[in-house]
Amino acid sequence: MDKFKKKLLCMDVLLLALLIAADQITKKLAVIRLKDQPSFVLIDGILELSYLENKGAAFGILQDQKLFFVVIACVFLAVILYVLLRAPGERKYVRLHLLLICIASGAMGNMADRLRLGYVVDFIYFSLIDFPVFNVADIYVTVATALFAISVLFLYKEEDFGFLIWKRD
Repeated sequence: MDKFKKKLLCMDVLLLALLIAADQITKKLAVIRLKDQPSFVLIDGILELSYLENKGAAFGILQDQKLFFVVIACVFLAVILYVLLRAPGERKYVRLHLLLICIASGAMGNMADRLRLGYVVDFIYFSLIDFPVFNVADIYVTVATALFAISVLFLYKEEDFGFLIWKRD
């Protein structure tokens, strides 16, 4: 493994830890400041902080399916780890690393809640459009997945992912 690849993987681990910590700290603050309290209005009619214990997935679907969510998260994390370890140590793959680490940290942040609490702590609410309550980990996953899709469609070429082809020796 070359020097740049080692640095990139070290950056991955550091960023993963920082993003998970940021997610968990915001959730802890939400529990301390928002649980059993009325919503805290940040921008009237637009943005509120409102505590919610979500036992489902996005938008509250699939309630009480903890094992299912943990298994799916583990599969996604295994795929992400595989891609990160296989990706060449070239600068053009830095974006790929960043986006996959954001997705992984979001998945791990919410999985930590599910395993520890049995639910995910959500607290950000866009009242303007009555959007479901979400959290920082959800932001990581959603934004990074959208940017990942754009990157795959418009920035990377098909041959840039040749490293993922399973080769028999």
